[in-house]
Amino acid sequence: MREGDGEANGKRPRRAAPGDRPGHVLVTGYPGFIARRLVRRLLAQAPRARVTVLAEDRDRAEQDRALLPAERQRRVRIATGDVTRMDCGLAGLEIDALADVTHVFHLAGVQRVDAPRELLEAVNVGGVRNMLALAREMKALKRFVHFSSCLVSGDREGVITEDELDVGQRFHTHYEETKHKGERLARAAMKDLPVTVVRPAIVVGSSETGEIDRFDGVYQMAILVVTSPISVPLPLPGPGTAPLNLVPVDFVTKAVVRLAFDPRAAGKTFHIVDPNPLSARHVYELIARRSGKRVPKNDLGSSLAARVLRLPGIERLSRRQLPELSALDRFVVFNCANTLSHLDGTGIACPRFDTYVDKLMGFVSESLKRDRAQRSATTADPLDG
Repeated sequence: MREGDGEANGKRPRRAAPGDRPGHVLVTGYPGFIARRLVRRLLAQAPRARVTVLAEDRDRAEQDRALLPAERQRRVRIATGDVTRMDCGLAGLEIDALADVTHVFHLAGVQRVDAPRELLEAVNVGGVRNMLALAREMKALKRFVHFSSCLVSGDREGVITEDELDVGQRFHTHYEETKHKGERLARAAMKDLPVTVVRPAIVVGSSETGEIDRFDGVYQMAILVVTSPISVPLPLPGPGTAPLNLVPVDFVTKAVVRLAFDPRAAGKTFHIVDPNPLSARHVYELIARRSGKRVPKNDLGSSLAARVLRLPGIERLSRRQLPELSALDRFVVFNCANTLSHLDGTGIACPRFDTYVDKLMGFVSESLKRDRAQRSATTADPLDG
């Protein structure tokens, strides 16, 4: 079955306005979850554009391209490369083929907070440096969109504006630190390149289908709720009153493509966030209620929450979640004045979490059922039947 790109409401996606249409687009990080959805949106909104995707794994890239309608497959070219290498690992003829690129979307990055520091530095910092160097050879370039993260704020609390970056913050993980370094490089390049920096909050699955490609972060906690014994309450550190900023992937791609085509967005930074996020407690109460589980009436401190997550049967799922618990108790508000101003009148807005949580949880539940069925099939007695 081929994968489409249409909107859930049946409306045709908005096409780029005259004058801002891309001719040749380069997307790195393909076929990552956001990158492949971004490619689908670009192909739909810019029907004459050609797209080159930079991929380390050509087989995976070709498998994903094969899901596109035939006409769109023909408009997508796969370049095998590695952003950590000089010229991103591309040969001379491949670099020449990028000379007419009008728009670059740089998504390649290591997202795992527990990844080795050397890998994080090589990809999240060195990769940005190499892509900016490559972009300087693109004479037709209209926009370089750098995917940063709201986590560049590190340990800051309170209101954080889009224009702020270096304010003496410290970082909880090497991931946060390397994303910060990468954004510094992108912002420094604004003096000679048309750079736009986007900082997504925590990206969750589609608000239309619930689809996601990996279960980490918020999803790890959601899985704990779904799979833990009903007698084990959901552990939340502190009161859980701090905002938990979640954005569905379809909103992210809509907003970023619109900003990439907006001449006013060059040289600016944008928080791609929910301007009215729910508290962490409210988010997990919604998840728990839809799973038939309960939320503790009293607050759990971080250390007690960590102990609960080490209970037999839960520890396996929660191993990577423990370092992130403290973040749920930090009060941070990501001001998104730039984003709201530039998206005003476009009809693009972040949907409320309670309007699509059922789709997210439905996808999680179905995925867990499939995993259990596969495990049962592989452990069945080969002599049985």
